[in-house]
Amino acid sequence: MPELGDEVDPAAETPAGETGAPADAAAEGAEAAEAAEPEVELVADPELVAAVPLARQALAEITPERTIGEPLGHVVEAPGVVSLLFASLLPGYPDWRWTVTVGRTGDDEEPTVLEAELMPGDGSLLAPDWVPWSERLAEYQAAQEALAAQEAESAEDEDDDESDDDESGDDADAEDDHDIHDLHAGDDLDGVDIDSVDVDFDEETDVDSDLDLEAEEAAALADADDDESDEGDEDDDSDDDESDEDE
Repeated sequence: MPELGDEVDPAAETPAGETGAPADAAAEGAEAAEAAEPEVELVADPELVAAVPLARQALAEITPERTIGEPLGHVVEAPGVVSLLFASLLPGYPDWRWTVTVGRTGDDEEPTVLEAELMPGDGSLLAPDWVPWSERLAEYQAAQEALAAQEAESAEDEDDDESDDDESGDDADAEDDHDIHDLHAGDDLDGVDIDSVDVDFDEETDVDSDLDLEAEEAAALADADDDESDEGDEDDDSDDDESDEDE
């Protein structure tokens, strides 16, 4: 506090609230000027948007190609900088997106890769809706019943296939058991296939015109006599053998 008779500085006696008034006014003027400036609209560079093969090549260096999905679009980050988006097929990362940022410093320069990363989508970090345990258990039981029904149906199909194979095997065995002489069993007459006999048949008289009945009968009687004589000779031979043994 100044003593009586001391010189007093007029600026020192200025109220504290009035000291920064000019500076505050200047700051407010600068903010108003910045707000009045129009925002520059970012336009995507066509060369950067078309650099999809380059982006895929960059992703192939950090992840297998099978985990890279279809292109999802692009985002303009800044003048001369574009981020290309790809669907992620990586297990355990649903709704995530592969992001490759490309850019170039001038219109005559080739696009280059700035960074490549896996970024979450809009709903990928949100927990799914809560489902009561009773509903989840019911869904699980229904799935188990459907699986059991499929297994039972497949087992029945296998049994049917095995039975069909057994029946076909039995039929094949039965065909093999047939004697070749049974093929014309219905056409045989006294051991002779009538289809192989070349004779003229008269439908009106129901008699073979070229068949000599008397000659056929005589031949049959002669065959019978020959059989009897053969049997007699066999009996005589057996008698001679017995008499030799007695002596």
